[in-house]
This record gives sequence, structure tokens and C-alpha cells, in this order.
Amino acid sequence: MKGKLIVIEGLDGSGKATQTQRLYDYYLKCNRPVRKISFPDYESDSSALVKMYLSGEFGSEPGDVNAYAASSFYAVDRYASFKRDWGAFYHQGGTIIADRYTTSNAVHQCSKLEPDQWDSFLRWLFHFEYTLLGIPAPDAVVYLQVDPAVSQKLMSQRYHGNEVQKDIHERNLDYQNRSRRAAEYCAEHLGWRTIACTANGAMRTIDDIQADVRGAVESALKESACQEEKE
Repeated sequence: MKGKLIVIEGLDGSGKATQTQRLYDYYLKCNRPVRKISFPDYESDSSALVKMYLSGEFGSEPGDVNAYAASSFYAVDRYASFKRDWGAFYHQGGTIIADRYTTSNAVHQCSKLEPDQWDSFLRWLFHFEYTLLGIPAPDAVVYLQVDPAVSQKLMSQRYHGNEVQKDIHERNLDYQNRSRRAAEYCAEHLGWRTIACTANGAMRTIDDIQADVRGAVESALKESACQEEKE
């Protein structure tokens, strides 16, 4: 017996945490057994290498750590979280809603590689995490598509204009643009559901985006969280 794993994916500043929380609240309202998780798990010792990487201890640019090494940092954090926190709940049939997952490695680490290397990297990544490490593959992935310029503006507001607070991913607009190209490739080729979150240079409303997120999840899972709404 296993549950369902729903992943909310997107670039930095795309509203993943907000949409994950809204979807989680919706499942709670529907009386579904549900847990909400987020990666990296900064409260756990398992994220130590991730924090060192993002703070620039291994180099001030994202490319200073190759895609395979960086992926392993995040993968170990997910493995520890699965084993110590939510794995038993998932195997008892519960629904897990994740703010980022292996899919973030796909997006951010592909951006360090040439496009002709993406497919081989993705095969390695998913085999490493889902087969060798044994963490579950997602049942649905929703990609929140946001113009990088808009996400940069939102992050600047988050940090009150203090650019120093951004990590090595967040402050590099070229890296964000490359990540968007990688994300859209992944979304198209891996069956992710894409939600356009910006219009006319600004974010759409949270409620409008959430309605699209719910619809995308229901379409991917072929079921509604609230069965009574369909009756």
C-alpha cells in the first residue's frame, strides 16, 4: 500500500510555499489524510551540505559545484526526511504535498549543463533517487511558471531590497533564466502540469493560481480531493 505524492515545483519566488499551503489546507478541509513537506529541510542536520553550498562555501557561483555533486547534497536530505519523517505515513496511504522535490534537482542542475546532456542527467537523477535511494516518485508534479524578472522583484521584496541575503541561486539572474529553460523542458518532456502564474508583468491572484493548481492535480491523479464536490 502506498499513498500519493504531489509536488509543487517552480523557480525561486514563484509562490511554491503559498500554493503548497493552500493545497494542503484544501485536502485537510476534505478530511483527507495529508502531510505537507518542504525541501531542503533546513531544520534537519541532513541539509548541512545544501546550506554550505547555497551560502557559497564551495564557490560563489552555482556552477562551482557540478550538477551531480550538488544533486547528491539534496538527495541525501530527501532520503533522511523520507526515512525519519514521512515515509511511514506515505506507505499507510497518506497524501504527501511537497514544496520542491527531486524535480528541483532536475531544474536547477540541468541549468548547469548543455541541453544535449539533459536527458542523460535526468535518467541518472531519477534512477539515483527513485531506484537506488528508494524514495518515491511523484504521482503529480505542478510547475508554477513565472517570468524570472517578476520572481527577482518578488525576492527583492522578500528581503526588503537587501541583495546580500539572497543565496547563490537567487541572486544570479542568468542562472534563473537558464533554470527556466530547463524547467520548461522538464515540464514538457516529463509530463508536469504547467500553471502560468504571471500576466502582463505581474503575478496573478493567489486564488486564481490555486484553482488552476487543484485542477492540474485532479487531472493528473484522475480524482478529486473532495469527492462530494463531484457528486
